Amino acid sequence: MEKALINNRDFVIFGLQPWDIAIGSNCKNIASEIALNNRVLYVNRPLDRINLLKNRKDSQTLNRIKSLKEGKDVLREAEPKLWVLNPRVVVESINFLPPGYLYRKLNRRNNRRLANEISRAAHSLNFRDPILLIDDDFFHGLYLKEYLQPSLFVYYIRDFLLSQQYFVRHGRRAEPLIIQKADAVAANSKYLADYAGNFNKNSVDIGQGCDVEDFLKKPSTVPADISGISYPIIGYCGSLTATRLDIQLVIFIAQKRPDWNIVLVGPQDEVFKNSDLHKMTNVFFLGSKNPSDLPAYTHAFDVCINPQLLNQMTVGNYPRKVDEYLAAGKPVVATKTAAMEMFAECTYLSINPQDYVNKIDQALSEAGDEEAECKRRDLARSHTWTQSVSKLYKLINETIFTHGKK
Repeated sequence: MEKALINNRDFVIFGLQPWDIAIGSNCKNIASEIALNNRVLYVNRPLDRINLLKNRKDSQTLNRIKSLKEGKDVLREAEPKLWVLNPRVVVESINFLPPGYLYRKLNRRNNRRLANEISRAAHSLNFRDPILLIDDDFFHGLYLKEYLQPSLFVYYIRDFLLSQQYFVRHGRRAEPLIIQKADAVAANSKYLADYAGNFNKNSVDIGQGCDVEDFLKKPSTVPADISGISYPIIGYCGSLTATRLDIQLVIFIAQKRPDWNIVLVGPQDEVFKNSDLHKMTNVFFLGSKNPSDLPAYTHAFDVCINPQLLNQMTVGNYPRKVDEYLAAGKPVVATKTAAMEMFAECTYLSINPQDYVNKIDQALSEAGDEEAECKRRDLARSHTWTQSVSKLYKLINETIFTHGKK
């Protein structure tokens, strides 16, 4: 596949994840890849009224206030050919309103005010016929196509947000509508592409990239807080949230095999903090870690697990951590979901708690299989942002050819 199928175009990218987000971001990775061969205006979410009033100590809010009131870092070049915009506008917080005329009127006004800021920045950069890419924000982005008049509008969907209570009230109308408006829809899993296809036939799974280089090489030292835990170690790295992970499944594994040690690395929500897992002698919570330290923990595991719950939030969610596990050459046991099917050749997919135990046992018995380790690493290495964005370019070019866009 060619590295770049689109060159010397202008892109405006806007979505839920701002440039100064503290965690990994699909949207940022895509923007950086596009900027290798094109110019990109990356638009941060505008400051809303509630955050202005209640979260004034938050670093992102402080950054937006400085731009709004002092004109600092309104438009800056964060990477070569990639500019980040902090819109100098406060939008109204309207999600509490019931669906209807008032909400739609105020949301249009929010969209129009944001569009004016984007147009001003794009004009200052001399952008011509930009391609608009919106990442998952069906509220602030709902009317941007009308106001910005881009040469092409691509909607990017990477999560089923209607599974989260905040997005349901207005999202049930807004998400199908913005998908219908898009000239093309790019999804990071087949499940989400199929979902979007109910509203827009030009919906394509472009996969996802993952930065796995740091996981490929085994670190020379083992972290101190895991070095004293006896093997075998069954491990998980990531946020420990009860809406995504199956606590009862982890309890079952720990109870069924007390000779295994379950190591969980990452921040806990309140449900995890108050769970019976903390009463179990073979379950270890090691807390949040710097992202640069995660490869060392992953390499210390004998088997990596991804004990997801099966719900609307997780069934189509691309499991980035699985790529990281595989890059380390580790056997992976994960809940069988639509998104996990693409990993089926290199992972053990489980359908119930006892199946998890059986497959972890199988994975442990096959430890040291160098051919299997190489196969896992090769699969992880194949999931690059270059590959994903090349599929996005292909979608854009085919849409331009089919619909006669600029």
